Amino acid sequence: MEALTINNEKQSLNNVKLGKDVRVFNFVNAYGCSIDDNSKVGAFVEIQKGASIGKNCKISSHTFICEGVHIEDNCFIGHGVMFTNDLFPRATNPDGSQQTDADWKMIETYVKKGASIGSNATILCGITIGENALIGAGAVVTKDVPANVVVAGNPARIIKKL
Repeated sequence: MEALTINNEKQSLNNVKLGKDVRVFNFVNAYGCSIDDNSKVGAFVEIQKGASIGKNCKISSHTFICEGVHIEDNCFIGHGVMFTNDLFPRATNPDGSQQTDADWKMIETYVKKGASIGSNATILCGITIGENALIGAGAVVTKDVPANVVVAGNPARIIKKL
């Protein structure tokens, strides 16, 4: 697949703020977000409004980065990683009316510098993944992860200190 490569200083494409030398592969749905210098976004990724990706990051294919997710510099996000931004999602209100943006509260998530998240991990909202932490493939992260540890499982638990 060919990638869209941005070789100049800051640019904006469809309300996406792109840094220098960002590579975005085919079939990416990105809107209202920012992707900083030298980052690479694989195919079939969605990045929603208000999300941010730092410098030198690699976002692998089939990943979902929703509104309120903030990924700092030098992070690796594996294939099929899913972030959430609502602890109690509902389609309708108690009266049966369809929910709108006013009916729910977006909860932010932070992935700190140098963290790596393995393929098919699920990251619940409202947490912080510490610097250089490693999330094992398939993990379900339900609470903050300290810096410099490896977590794995469902729910994710510390299995090693780096």
